[in-house]
Amino acid sequence: MTRKLALLGSALCFVLSAGAARADDLPVRKAGLWEIKMVRAGSPVPEMTMQHCTDETVDKEMNNNVSPMAKQICAKQEIKKTATGYVSDSECSVAGISTTSHAEITGDFNSAYTVKTSSHAQGGAVGAAGRDTTTTLEAKWLGACKPEQKPGDIVMPGGFKMNVRDIDKLKNLLPK
Repeated sequence: MTRKLALLGSALCFVLSAGAARADDLPVRKAGLWEIKMVRAGSPVPEMTMQHCTDETVDKEMNNNVSPMAKQICAKQEIKKTATGYVSDSECSVAGISTTSHAEITGDFNSAYTVKTSSHAQGGAVGAAGRDTTTTLEAKWLGACKPEQKPGDIVMPGGFKMNVRDIDKLKNLLPK
């Protein structure tokens, strides 16, 4: 059960990071199967590789569905185009934990891109000290989705599968 919750938490982090900007701020990823490797320094699950089947509609839906959730929990969300890609800064709070994040997005959305995020979390358990984390998300396009996959499907380690269109179920996992 704990492993499944860790996987769901990682999926939620992936969806939130993928949908951190409005649909018109970032290019839509090339349709097909993307392999996404997430490396979190200092995490109990330090590295995770998943596959995400997507198309233009799903990418736009992810941004549009996550945006209202992010607006509820984030006091600040900014994304800016740079000479090498994009930079995103946010300040969010969930269940008494305040997180400030800075992300740098490089690459292209047709073959491969990288998202490097540094964040500082404060609050939560009584007496909890601030925690700094660094997460790197490396995505590469693999080709067409597999025959049994439909756009939105994410296959996690161990074969756990979910669809990002079920974002409402993920919202219910957020602590009140």
